[in-house]
Amino acid sequence: MPKTLVVLLDDNRMKKLEGSGLEKQVVKLFGGALNAFNLEVSDEDTQRILEEFATARIDSRGAITDVPVAFNRVVFEEIAKAKSLGPEVMKGVFARLAEIKEMAAKESEYLPPPDIDV
Repeated sequence: MPKTLVVLLDDNRMKKLEGSGLEKQVVKLFGGALNAFNLEVSDEDTQRILEEFATARIDSRGAITDVPVAFNRVVFEEIAKAKSLGPEVMKGVFARLAEIKEMAAKESEYLPPPDIDV
């Protein structure tokens, strides 16, 4: 059974998706306080994520959690690039796995603040 990755969307990310058609797939969390996508991940891709990242786990909702911030950032970048929530997103993410692991290693030393455009 496919699992999901919850991709949180702030105002900056929402702007990057304007006109893509993905706006229709946004779900509201916490009474509308947060916007997100529920990206379906195949069993094969779920297993690979769990193998690649020791902290990753599946929660009671069937969502993949506790992945590095770098992983979540790249997932969004691939969604924005593909303008899709299809399997090509995870294909793009796995193509960038070395980059993700390098950034994730730095997270254990220092968790960078989020990029905020002012």
